[in-house]
Amino acid sequence: MSITLIGKHEKDSRNCRDGYVNAMLELMEADKSVCHVDCDLYNCINTAKLAKAYPDRTINAGIAEANAMGIAAGLTATGKKAWIHSFGCFSSRRAFDQAFMSAAYAKLGVKVLGSDPGVCAAYNGGTHMPFEDCALYMSVPDAIVIDPVDYVQVYDLTKKLTAVEGRLSYMRMIRKGFTTVYADGSEFEIGKGVTLKESDNDVATIIASGIMVDESLKAYEKLQEEGISVRVIDMFTWKPIDEDLIVKCAKETGAIVTAENHNCTVGLGAAVARVLAEKAPTPVEMVGVHDQFGQVGAQAYLQEVYKLTADEVVANVKKVLARK
Repeated sequence: MSITLIGKHEKDSRNCRDGYVNAMLELMEADKSVCHVDCDLYNCINTAKLAKAYPDRTINAGIAEANAMGIAAGLTATGKKAWIHSFGCFSSRRAFDQAFMSAAYAKLGVKVLGSDPGVCAAYNGGTHMPFEDCALYMSVPDAIVIDPVDYVQVYDLTKKLTAVEGRLSYMRMIRKGFTTVYADGSEFEIGKGVTLKESDNDVATIIASGIMVDESLKAYEKLQEEGISVRVIDMFTWKPIDEDLIVKCAKETGAIVTAENHNCTVGLGAAVARVLAEKAPTPVEMVGVHDQFGQVGAQAYLQEVYKLTADEVVANVKKVLARK
């Protein structure tokens, strides 16, 4: 793993979806077994480029997610490296039985992509706003669950996941606007968290993923201004989670705050809390969605409504420090 942190809170001129598409164009050129199954969303994530370049390996299954999952499993059973995409709500809830039985139970390495996770669904509203997508896939034995933050991470992890055989994987992905965290060329290791900020004086650790990584870096800066030093971890892999890093941070800083664009009672917060309970009992607070449904609105508005903000991370750091 080799990363370069930018962390200037600036929007990228590219789209996250193009991190996936550009990686897939390279993979499909190099390996004729790589293919993509879509659910009538070519224009939403620019996979029309894949269909144009490789029409024989890009399949539009239509608005029939369960069937699309079965197609991806069938392709994988014949030796293909198949990705399937739909919005996160449909690639998880609607196609879950097929993902579990046709792919995971059969030990087929289908790679599932769910776009517009959590509040990123914005104006598509509550019906399209998955706060539980990762939780469903985390319940699948031996599955891999990923929550990346930007173009660079999506690009690299698309390549890394394509190489994984025999294990179902799920990666959620912001489609369009996002804040750049990593410089081009950064590489990541599935199952290993990334330490973004640390010092010998850290009194707490923030463990975040997805859109909450940049919010956590903002929180770090706010806390630094108050003389409070914290560690910041990008835990982009939720399963298998980096237990060693969690335990190390718990022992060295003595307090943990998790931050996620997901229902924290069954997501990253819950996964971190399990590790702490088993291996290093430590005070923990969770920033995330607390047992709520989604709703319509701009992403910035929804982040305020669901308290997915830097200020909320700061407040929870102070809250957990009071419990040390």
